[in-house]
Amino acid sequence: MTGKIFKNTVFAAVVAVFMSIIIVVGVLFEYFAVRTEKETMAFCELAVSAAESGYIGTLSVPESKRVYIISADGTVMFDSAEEDVGNAYTGEELADALEKGESSFEGKAYGPSERTVRYAKKLADGSAIVVAFTEPTVWLVVLGMSGIFLMVIALAALLTFVGSLRASKRIAEPLNALEPKSAVKIRGMDELLPLFGKIEHQNRKIEKQVAELGRQRQEFNDIIDNMNEGLIIIDDKKLILAVNSAALNILGAKQPKKGAGVFSLNQGELFYDAVDEALSGESSVKNIANGDIYFQMIANPVMTESAVTGAVIVIIDVTEKEKLEVMRREFTSNVSHELKTPLTSIYGLSEILMAGNVEEEISRDFSKSIHDETGRMISLVNDILKLSQLDEGGLNYHREYVDMLELGNTVADRLKTAADNAGVTINVEGEPVKVFGVYNVLEEIVYNLCDNSLKYNRPGGTVTVKAGRDEGHAFVAVSDTGIGIPEEALPRIFERFYRVDKSHSRKIGGTGLGLSIVKHAAAMHGATISAQSVLGEGTTITVRF
Repeated sequence: MTGKIFKNTVFAAVVAVFMSIIIVVGVLFEYFAVRTEKETMAFCELAVSAAESGYIGTLSVPESKRVYIISADGTVMFDSAEEDVGNAYTGEELADALEKGESSFEGKAYGPSERTVRYAKKLADGSAIVVAFTEPTVWLVVLGMSGIFLMVIALAALLTFVGSLRASKRIAEPLNALEPKSAVKIRGMDELLPLFGKIEHQNRKIEKQVAELGRQRQEFNDIIDNMNEGLIIIDDKKLILAVNSAALNILGAKQPKKGAGVFSLNQGELFYDAVDEALSGESSVKNIANGDIYFQMIANPVMTESAVTGAVIVIIDVTEKEKLEVMRREFTSNVSHELKTPLTSIYGLSEILMAGNVEEEISRDFSKSIHDETGRMISLVNDILKLSQLDEGGLNYHREYVDMLELGNTVADRLKTAADNAGVTINVEGEPVKVFGVYNVLEEIVYNLCDNSLKYNRPGGTVTVKAGRDEGHAFVAVSDTGIGIPEEALPRIFERFYRVDKSHSRKIGGTGLGLSIVKHAAAMHGATISAQSVLGEGTTITVRF
């Protein structure tokens, strides 16, 4: 900007100097012409007086002038230069002077550096006196003053250079340092106040637009960040325009840098295929496994005037759904197996009994086996029904305050006969503590824990039910001195139909659903459940409300 101002200022100054010179030359030309004409006319009057008085021969004529008298027929009668010029002056100018009495005209020049002005006047005797004034041309005068002109031009150029440089800096520096928000605060530039006013108005308008865009952007970010589904928006070059935290969590990716590509989030083959299909203009749905996480990826193209300009990708975490599907398949398989075994036994025994010829003692044994197997199926069906009710939240149950210590004593009394048969002692200890919940479901928790401790105990062992408070939270814990659980099996003991020792479980008649019922019953009451065990020494399971 400084350079432009400087160049324009210098150019304007140079043009002004040359225009000034042209004007001076024109003024000089006019000045010299008028002066010469007046001086010629004055000297001509003097010569006329001298000629009519008879003293023309004594008239002192300067070298720049020449006086001659010409008769009507053009004969030179007198010439101050005493040169015989014959009838050279017979032109229209002379005729005009003889006719009108006087005439002024340009005479013949003697070179490019001179000009001649002639003035003729008619005398009383009919002749005409002519005064010729030869002088340098105005260009010769200007040439003679060229040194002065050059000095003036040089001085003007110097002053113009310095002044233009300073002026351009003075103007440009504050403008170059101008901040749009502080434009109106610059002083000493009143001429730019209208511009600053417009800038200030535009600033306010831009600030409002930026604030509105920022608000909309923040609203958009808040919306997508609060989505449970992952959202990714990309352009046609596969660069990320927006991504929410849910997508990063599902994909196990870090926050991408600005301008990062979408494949920095996931490099799986199915992920690549979904993106490519969307950018080719086709919608795509892919089910992708990412370690222990399963997600469904839905990619749709963004069209602008029939051209693909990007894609919107929605990622849905289906891990829980996939796990539930696996659990459903396992549950169906386990239930089928658990029911098939007793039914096969019952069917076989019933066929033998139907065939007849069975001894009475054997018949009683068969009947007992049928009874036991039927009991196992009833227990299994009851446990499945309990799990189903717990999955539905036990909405039909009445909630009340239940004393867990008292409930422990009740369960111990119910299991006393089974404990005596197993040679195991049940103890109840702790302090009264009340829990707001469903009595039957809470009883099921304590019963199943105690029942498991009896089944997996050893003769002479003990089962201890303890109730109380820990850090302000009510809890109930059931400990035993049984066979214990291997450390690697602890995370799975609450799964349906999971058994650490299947042969032992079959022998004691467990359904494999007891601890699953405990887990769901605890979840129904917002409680957490934990297990600690040492193989060969015993197990403690704690439910904390």
